[in-house]
Amino acid sequence: MNTVKELLSSRRMIWKLAKNDFKTKYAGSYFGILWAFVQPIVTILIYIIIFQYGFKAAPSREGYPYALTLTSGIIPWFFFSEALINATNCFMEYSYLVKKVVFKISILPVVKVVSSLFVHLFFVALVFLIFVLFGKIPPVQFIQIVYYIFCAFCFALALSFLTSAIVPFFRDFGQIVNIVLQVWMWACPIMWDLNQMLGGYPLLMKLIKLNPFVYVVEGYRDCYINGVWFWERGLYTLYFWAVTLALGWAGFRVFKKLRVHFSDVL
Repeated sequence: MNTVKELLSSRRMIWKLAKNDFKTKYAGSYFGILWAFVQPIVTILIYIIIFQYGFKAAPSREGYPYALTLTSGIIPWFFFSEALINATNCFMEYSYLVKKVVFKISILPVVKVVSSLFVHLFFVALVFLIFVLFGKIPPVQFIQIVYYIFCAFCFALALSFLTSAIVPFFRDFGQIVNIVLQVWMWACPIMWDLNQMLGGYPLLMKLIKLNPFVYVVEGYRDCYINGVWFWERGLYTLYFWAVTLALGWAGFRVFKKLRVHFSDVL
């Protein structure tokens, strides 16, 4: 509870530091912030070329081209993976702040997640525009995109407190997180369609859905394509929030126990 109170009382500082972190991340490069948008766009184009034109195995949903199916599912992953990687290493990056007795170090993982959110909001709007250009205006359920952004934010933050607390004591853990994310991405129905691939295997589909981020990926597609309200997935919604809250509780506990030793190991 103390950590939560710290975060709420420091919301203005979090916002200020997040904006500064976003601006300084690319400050030394010639094209600056532009790189934050170029890399995801290039990645999306590569996947489209490989799966649609290379393997010719690109799934589509109800007449939607693969480009729309892919982009609607991959943008939350871009946000989640970037936020988690950056937040995992936040105490190493801001070690000079961690060593200050008066600084509330609990805000640093939040700063990193909020900083990643800026680019994500741009892509949410960009994908909406792409749908319109393709003549596929998203359904009214698109308004709940705010809810699913909140879901992705909370899930990333819950994991961030756990991973960031471990890295100062085990420096290789950051690399382990990178590898886990690479495998995790393919365990989500981002490049492939859950119903088309596993429609005939209900048990395997249930196992895949135990991955909580599948809820977020499918939720984004509900906003852009399927037109399904989040409360129509009642049990899955409860499951997602139960897992997220459990991870958040565990992350806060580990962080609270280890934070007093951060300045000794950094």
